[in-house]
Amino acid sequence: MPDAPTAKGRATRARIVEGAAEVLREQGVAFTTLDDIRSRTGTSKSQLFHYFPDGKDQLLLAVAQLEADRVLEDQEPHLGRLDSWESWRQWRDVVVERYERQGDHCPLGSLFLQVGRSRPGARAIVTELMRQWQDQLARGMRALQANGLVSPALDVDRSAAALLAGIQGGVAIMMSTGDSTHLKAALDTGLEHLRATAGDQVRA
Repeated sequence: MPDAPTAKGRATRARIVEGAAEVLREQGVAFTTLDDIRSRTGTSKSQLFHYFPDGKDQLLLAVAQLEADRVLEDQEPHLGRLDSWESWRQWRDVVVERYERQGDHCPLGSLFLQVGRSRPGARAIVTELMRQWQDQLARGMRALQANGLVSPALDVDRSAAALLAGIQGGVAIMMSTGDSTHLKAALDTGLEHLRATAGDQVRA
């Protein structure tokens, strides 16, 4: 995407992306036009194409990046300080609340259906989101190890990958059924696994 080298340019581009995200959340990807976005953001057609010369798909990718960033931001501050069982419990509740509030409408998923998941830009956004999320979970598990709350023999990277896979599976089922039972089960089972590895080391 073209650079916005000045502070004003960066602010304008950010305003367009934020405004587009609002419209897309309200109207859905299929029913949103560039005219809708221009009206919401107060930008001209030439200004819009200055920052997004490839048009709507390029803008959708920018919004997808914003929505991907929000997935992690919505889990803070808990995701960044998973060093106790209480912090993991709070994080678990935040994740469940986020997806229950979202319901069966996933802005990120809708965007990727529009631009195509196989496109390099879309794939890169998803890959980076999952990498950062898994890294944060692994960092939290290492913090538990450092505090003597889980076994030092725990395969942190594998456990973090399994927990993330469980979350994504639970979210996918919830998107189809409207029921968060599977998401809660995936989270609870993952945390129970962590506790079980500690044996007598665990201090609730």
